[in-house]
Amino acid sequence: MRQPSVIARRVAAASVSLVVAAGAAACGPEDSDAKGSGGDSAPHKGGTLTVLNSEPQTDFDPARLYTSGGGNVPSLVFRTLTTRNRENGAAGAEVVPDLATDTGRANKDATVWTYTLKKGLTYEDGTPITSADVKYGIERSFAPELSGGAPYLRDWLVGAADYQGPYKDKKGLSAIETPDARTIVFHLNKPEGEFPYLATQTQFTPVPKSKDTGTKYESHPISSGPYKVVKNENDGEHVVLERNTHWSPATDAERKAYPDTIDVRSGLDSSVINQRLSASQGADAAAVTTDTNLGPAELAKVTGDKELAARVGTGRFGYTNYIAFNPTVKPFDNPKVRQAISYAIDRSSVVNAAGGSALAEPATTFLPNQKSFGYTPYDPFPAGKSGNPAKAEELLKQAGFKNGLTITLTHSNDKNFETSPEIATALQDALKKAGITVKLQGLEDNDYRDKIHSVKTEPGFFLAHWGADWPSGGPFLAPIFDGRQIVKDGANFNTGLLNDKSVNGEIDAINKLTDLDAAAKRWGALDQKIGEKALVVPLFHPVYKRLVGSDVKNVVISDWTGVLDISQVSVK
Repeated sequence: MRQPSVIARRVAAASVSLVVAAGAAACGPEDSDAKGSGGDSAPHKGGTLTVLNSEPQTDFDPARLYTSGGGNVPSLVFRTLTTRNRENGAAGAEVVPDLATDTGRANKDATVWTYTLKKGLTYEDGTPITSADVKYGIERSFAPELSGGAPYLRDWLVGAADYQGPYKDKKGLSAIETPDARTIVFHLNKPEGEFPYLATQTQFTPVPKSKDTGTKYESHPISSGPYKVVKNENDGEHVVLERNTHWSPATDAERKAYPDTIDVRSGLDSSVINQRLSASQGADAAAVTTDTNLGPAELAKVTGDKELAARVGTGRFGYTNYIAFNPTVKPFDNPKVRQAISYAIDRSSVVNAAGGSALAEPATTFLPNQKSFGYTPYDPFPAGKSGNPAKAEELLKQAGFKNGLTITLTHSNDKNFETSPEIATALQDALKKAGITVKLQGLEDNDYRDKIHSVKTEPGFFLAHWGADWPSGGPFLAPIFDGRQIVKDGANFNTGLLNDKSVNGEIDAINKLTDLDAAAKRWGALDQKIGEKALVVPLFHPVYKRLVGSDVKNVVISDWTGVLDISQVSVK
């Protein structure tokens, strides 16, 4: 779901909508089986689950969403070739079959991927789902008027770079073949061992061509999942889902679909959402949120109440907050200056500024501390919990700054972002101990994004963050450190402007691997190699705490999204 990037804007941006506050609510930090709270924990069918959100569920069209978009609400309607394993923790970071019989079959060099659809798949009207529908669903995602989803397919598919979708180009994508109604074959420009992860994106949702209404499709998309849309008011502010009677659980091992109705209400103030979940009165007793985190003050209050604490859970998403350097800007062109700053950082004060240890974990690696990413513990500039100003001063002298130096730190003024003034001030105080005077440049969020994402205007020293589109090192390291992804005339995310042939080559080598465990180990080793270059300073990985209503049961939170999985929830 990043910095947030063009690639992951739906996942990682949007104020606190998905990743910045992307946590999950479970039954309690000490309750490892995550069954929910209150009485008999056995899940059962029936009832209405209410979703209370701050951000509207806009663009309810598979062409314009990410799989993890909307806190799993779209995945109740849209099935894809593959999906995430709907289990707690690390097990939930695995990719599993959905519409397909397996996670895909690759040729020898992973440039051709073949899928076979399961038998008995149907839409909400009972008509069969075919491979041609999957192809058409992908093709329409290329239409300019339906932009917003993941752009990988434009880069990965042979001949897709300039394709404009089926409304303008009737020939379709020759890189996608459908030799029969159940088989679909993808031809790629280069080896991509992680194609099964990509196939979880909502662009892989089947769309029947005869039912496609273009930009109006979002008001009534044709369901391939356990629920169908019966109401969508004010562009996603109020969405109501009811059972799709033609969905067969025999073809879907992942979605439990316990409630009869899902009632999504958005545009609410975050404090109101937490108050309603805390009180759990009436329909709110069977309510959850997919985009509203508990803040430090709220968490302290909840923790002191045994009943409420039993309804708070922890979620983690692959996400890292960090300092970025632009080595083309002095004095950051000097590696010793970057190293000095790395040693001077007081991660304890940064964690406190981010809400405390319950909401942030100190980071010394760029990759998140999860196995699926290939997390390998390392610290190229060990400075302890509170920094090593003496070592920093020593390096500054070696760099020619024996009397210290003055630098400017650029950050966003948006308090909902981890690039907030509080984080910046904590860094300012820590660096002062090492003889580094930091001037703060706070920008309104849009100005901040424009400035840091342009090669022409990127500052030398700024706060940044990045989240992955799927739980692997690939979408985490490549956009930030692959030199071929430097964009000179558009949105650039390779903040260190690194273009190292050995790094680029290792990224290509790992992408050829279809053994994802082997790939993860290589990503971890590459993370360490890059970390020694001091182009970024990892600060912390966020931790998310959320409430659920007192009648919510069978809560599952995976390390893929860090968000409560609505497809598993039941209500009393």
